Amino acid sequence: MAGGGNLPGMALPPDMPDLGGLMAQAQQMQERLLAAQAEAAEAVVEGQAGGGAVRVEVSGAMEFRSVTIAPAAVDPDDVEMLQDLVLAALHDATAKVNALQQGVTESLGLGGGDLGPGDLGGLLG
Repeated sequence: MAGGGNLPGMALPPDMPDLGGLMAQAQQMQERLLAAQAEAAEAVVEGQAGGGAVRVEVSGAMEFRSVTIAPAAVDPDDVEMLQDLVLAALHDATAKVNALQQGVTESLGLGGGDLGPGDLGGLLG
């Protein structure tokens, strides 16, 4: 029937969810999530290794902004150590971005889980 009305003489079951209300709630949640993700993407975190000898800055959108290496960390006879420090700083920065993103979803009451396509984050119960 056009217009989405009930069929004459047929009542909806009392336990049937209000689909219009659920859709509006899902739209609001999506808008809040997108706003929070945009805010997190603008944040910049710093990963460190070697007591700050190597520092890496990365945005919440996983855009690496800078790498800073203290001159004392550069030893031409031990390049592997510097490589390990850079890698450790990258891991530290990535972990901080992941924590930032998890905090965004938790702040929205989504449990900090990875919301893939089709996941309503517990919206329906």
